[in-house]
Amino acid sequence: MANPLVSPEILGIYQNKSRFQWIILTTAVIISVSTIYYTNVLVKQLKAREQRQIELFAKALEYTISESYQQDISFITEEILFENNSIPTILVNENGEIVNQRNIDIDSTSQERIDKVLEKELEKMRSTYDPIEVNTFDPVTEEVYSTQLIYYRNSFLLTQLTYYPYVQLTVIALFAFIAYLVFNYSKAAEQNRVWVGLAKETAHQLGTPISSLIAWMEYFKTDETFKDSDVIAELDKDIDKLKLITERFSNIGSVPILNEENVVEVVLNTVNYLRRRISTKVAIEVDYMYDSIIANINTPLFEWVIENICKNAVDAMSGHGTLTIKIIEGSDWKVFVDITDTGKGIPKSKIKQVFQAGFTTKKRGWGLGLTLTRRIINIYHNGKIFVKNSEVDKGTTFRIILNRKKR
Repeated sequence: MANPLVSPEILGIYQNKSRFQWIILTTAVIISVSTIYYTNVLVKQLKAREQRQIELFAKALEYTISESYQQDISFITEEILFENNSIPTILVNENGEIVNQRNIDIDSTSQERIDKVLEKELEKMRSTYDPIEVNTFDPVTEEVYSTQLIYYRNSFLLTQLTYYPYVQLTVIALFAFIAYLVFNYSKAAEQNRVWVGLAKETAHQLGTPISSLIAWMEYFKTDETFKDSDVIAELDKDIDKLKLITERFSNIGSVPILNEENVVEVVLNTVNYLRRRISTKVAIEVDYMYDSIIANINTPLFEWVIENICKNAVDAMSGHGTLTIKIIEGSDWKVFVDITDTGKGIPKSKIKQVFQAGFTTKKRGWGLGLTLTRRIINIYHNGKIFVKNSEVDKGTTFRIILNRKKR
């Protein structure tokens, strides 16, 4: 039967959660790869263009310093040499001394400071590109009698283009991450509403049969046949338990009231109720340091947690073994409750899944018990619950951490 509290659209999103996440991830990757590829093509083209510009710059410089040419070369100086106003260049002579520089910002008038900046820039240029030679020819022999080198690096525009795809990739990754968080948050919020709706509807549905059972119990108590029967006393306990369960479901979704309670007493009461309702082959032991260990708890909800874990432990032991509950008053105003069974244990690969909704090792089970247990402890009690340790065929220990009031 379809759940009337969950719309088909929401149900579809839940069932296809992985699919939607992969779509978001795949889209982000495609955009990123396409952007990087296209930008790299532009960068390569611009690199080649700037290199050709520097080579032309070098040829023009070589042309102007050659004494064999005396014609008007103003077009070279104006349209080629001085046209380079973006690419940083440094001209060095045969001895490695800096002769000239262009397009390097130096915010100092100190010659020492200027020399340091230029030397630093020269090192960067040497590690970026190979230099371009500028040869000076003898006007008579037309042989090269000196060679200067032009070092250069990427212009500011090219540098921007080089890093642009990585900036864009970061933005896209951030977008994908935010989309993922929003999706998970909306999913969790909707799940919470579903949990609350189911819990309150369950409490409402339980109300009518419980009222009927209470009426029947009052009737049987007036019958002399059942008046002093142990059956009536046990049925009374079960009805009280049903009323308690109804109260628990009613509390789901509400802010529970936490009180300072004796954890030892609450655990013992829960265990005494369970002893008559589980296999007699399961021994339950409760160890505690003091008769009174106080923690901030909501008794009905905390009893539910203990019951849930104990019943799971009994199932894990197949109705035969030892269940040990240790209550420890720890440091930092904490109380620890360790519940250990001698059951089949949990494989390491599945330990992280035990608190996920739907995870169960039973043939018949919804896999919701431990999910509700974690919600009650982590959210309602501001505590923690986790698998402290587990070994296959040896057993499992769950640890609950509660808070106690600072004195």
